[in-house]
Amino acid sequence: MAEAARPRIALINDDIPFLALMQDLLGSIEGYEVLVCKEGDKAYEFVRQHRPDLVLLDIRMGGEEIGWTILDLLTLDPTTRPIPVIVCSAGIHDLRAYEPLLQRYGVAILPKPFDLDALLEQVQAGLEEGNR
Repeated sequence: MAEAARPRIALINDDIPFLALMQDLLGSIEGYEVLVCKEGDKAYEFVRQHRPDLVLLDIRMGGEEIGWTILDLLTLDPTTRPIPVIVCSAGIHDLRAYEPLLQRYGVAILPKPFDLDALLEQVQAGLEEGNR
């Protein structure tokens, strides 16, 4: 019997220490396949090309809030719209302001700093949602 493929999680973030922590936690400890994109301007094509099971998206990259543009592209494209997205950001006020819109698109919110158990719960919930 073939082994089930590991869920693939795309990290769209330019914070090197954060990426290292996420690769250890999600990849080494939890056993997910972790894909990394550090360049916001390439993130949409990255997701289209790799078709991950879940996207962890930072809003602020390179000093700009490019994550909102990436999120728009992902939710407008019928091929990427079904991929669950978790938005991670330290900009808690921005997240709260956009919360109704994000919920309408099924986008989960994880304000930084966050508890690792909360992250794992959101990842699991997102992967289950994506499998429906």
